Amino acid sequence: MAQNLYTAPIEGAVFQNFCGGNLGGEHESCINLAAIPGVADGFVLQDTKPEGAGYELRATTAEMDDLVLGYARMRGLSLS
Repeated sequence: MAQNLYTAPIEGAVFQNFCGGNLGGEHESCINLAAIPGVADGFVLQDTKPEGAGYELRATTAEMDDLVLGYARMRGLSLS
């Protein structure tokens, strides 16, 4: 059975920040993404807006790949 990613601690995770829209504003639209330390196949996404503080989504590599590829197809973007 796969590991429950929500039980893995994220202390020490190195987050990358992806921002868009409203940059520098009071409610900056950002998502933070990091690999979960000590987990071979796990990522954590965090919402940085005040309304999303404390909420996170955790996903496997396959789930993240599906998300990214699906989003790119939906938007008509190409990945190179």
